Amino acid sequence: MGREVKVVVGVILKDEQVLIAKRSAKQHQGGLWEFPGGKVESGESELDALARELEEELGIMIITDHCQKRLEIHHQYSDKAVGLHIYWVSDFSGEPQGQEGQLICWVSCAQLADYSFPEANQPILDALQQ
Repeated sequence: MGREVKVVVGVILKDEQVLIAKRSAKQHQGGLWEFPGGKVESGESELDALARELEEELGIMIITDHCQKRLEIHHQYSDKAVGLHIYWVSDFSGEPQGQEGQLICWVSCAQLADYSFPEANQPILDALQQ
């Protein structure tokens, strides 16, 4: 299948809500909702990648002291393998906006069941609903 793609994911929490974004139809698993993040570049630390990705995607600056790694998920889709490194983000500056034209919204953890996510996200959803 090729090498696993290393991805950082930010579970951004504020006022008992979590931020989700809709994947572009052109992307892998397009049209589904996700927790923002992206690929870790060669030589980049997970936290540096998370800070870069969330600034690019949402226009926010995370406070890395308020980011806690909570999960690591390895998932094999039919066409690719992903390694998700999941961080809970509890503080940031700026107001999140879909910088790439993507829809974003704040939802309560109970409302997550109303949205469709990629299969690999199930452990994140389970953790948020505990």
